[in-house]
Amino acid sequence: MNKFLSEKLLPVAAKMGNNKFLIAIRDGITLAMPLIIIGSLFMIIATGFAIPPLEAWLGEAGIADYLWKGTDSSFGLIGLVASFGIAYSLTKQSNVDGIPAGIVSLSSFIVITPFVSGDGGAGIPTALMAAQGLFVAIILGLINGYVYQWFINHNIRIKLPDSVPPAVSESFSAILPGAVLISGWLIVYGVLNAFGLPNLHQIAKTVLGVPLGLLGNNVVGVVILVLCNSMFWFVGLHGGSIVNQIMSPIWLANLGENAAAYQAGESLKHIFTAPFMDNFVYIGGSGATIGLVLALGWLARRRNASKQAKALTPLTVVPGFFNINEPTMFGMPVVLNIFLVVPFVLAPIMNLILAYLTMAAGLVPRTYAAPGWTTPPIISGFLSTGSLRASLLQLVLVVLDILLYLPFVSNVEKRFKAQEEAENI
Repeated sequence: MNKFLSEKLLPVAAKMGNNKFLIAIRDGITLAMPLIIIGSLFMIIATGFAIPPLEAWLGEAGIADYLWKGTDSSFGLIGLVASFGIAYSLTKQSNVDGIPAGIVSLSSFIVITPFVSGDGGAGIPTALMAAQGLFVAIILGLINGYVYQWFINHNIRIKLPDSVPPAVSESFSAILPGAVLISGWLIVYGVLNAFGLPNLHQIAKTVLGVPLGLLGNNVVGVVILVLCNSMFWFVGLHGGSIVNQIMSPIWLANLGENAAAYQAGESLKHIFTAPFMDNFVYIGGSGATIGLVLALGWLARRRNASKQAKALTPLTVVPGFFNINEPTMFGMPVVLNIFLVVPFVLAPIMNLILAYLTMAAGLVPRTYAAPGWTTPPIISGFLSTGSLRASLLQLVLVVLDILLYLPFVSNVEKRFKAQEEAENI
C-alpha cells in the first residue's frame, strides 16, 4: 500500500498541490473568508440566535433589516472579492505586481455582470456578487491574471522614465493590458446580450457548476472526495488545499443559496455546504482527528501511560478542538503511519454518511451560516444551523469517532511503551 501511495498517488497529488491555477483559486477564495464569517455572524444575530421571540422582536424593531444589509454587504461580496484575489494570486506567482491585475479583474467582473434597472438607477444584484458569482470569478480571475502577467513579462506596456515614482509607473503599466482585458470582456458581454444568449454567469454556472455539482452534490461523490482528502494527507500533502479548495466554489454557492432561502423563509435545498464539511465531516480537522486526540488523551491519563502519549496530549487536544490538526498529523504522526490509516479514512466518511442521513431525513436542520472552520464542535453546530439538534449530532459524531479511533490508538500507545522500555534496557 505504501508503495502504491508513494509511487502513484504522491506524484499526482504533488502536481495538483503545486499547480499555479489551483493555488490561485484557493488563495482568491480564501481572501473572501473574513467576509463569509462576518456576514454569517450578522445572519446569526438577525435570526435572534434561533430564539423565535428574539427574532420576532428584531424584525418588528427594524433591527433585522440592518443586520441583513450587513450580511448582503459582506457575505454578498465574496464573488466580487474572489475575482480580485484569484487574478492577484496568479499574477503574483509570476513575479508581477498583482494589485493592478486584481483591480482589472474586479472591473471585468462588473463589466460582464448584467445590471438591473430600478427607480434608483442601475445596479448589480447582490446574488451575482455573492457565492453565485464565484464561477465567473474563477474564469475571469484565471484569464485576467494570466493575460496581465503575459503583457507585463513581455514588456507590452506603457513605460515611463526611471525618474517617475514607482507607484505612478506601475499604474501606467496597467493601462494597456487593462484596456485590452476590460474591452475584451465588454465585447463578450455585448455579443451575448445582443443575440439574446445567456450571460456569462449563467454559462459559467453550467460549465463549472454542473460538473462540480455532479461530484459535490451527492453523497457518493462526496465520499470519494473525502477519501481523496485522507489519502493526500496520509502521504504528507495538505488534502484540504487540494480537494476541498477545488470544491469550495460549489459548496460556497450552496451555502449562499441556503442563506438566501433562509432569509426568504423558504426551505433549505442543499446539505453539502462549506460549513457542513468543516463542522460535521472534518471534526477536529481532516480525518476527523478529534476522535484520535481524545482517544489519545483518554489513554494518556493512565498512570502507566507512555511518555510520548503524555507529551502529545496537550499539544494535540487543544488545537484539535479548534479543528487544527497539523500537530497531530506530524507529531503523532498520522502521515505515513499505517497503524492509523484505517480510522483516518473511515472516520470522516462515517461522519459524512450519518450527518447526511440525519439532515436528509429532517432530523437536523441544514446549514445556512458559516461560523468559521476553527469554531469548536457543539458551538459550530448550533451557529451554522440555529438548532441544538445539530450540536447533539456533533456530540454523537465525536463519540463515534473516539470509539473508532480508540483500538488503533491503543495499539500505537503499546508501541510507544515498547519503544520506551527497549530504550531503557
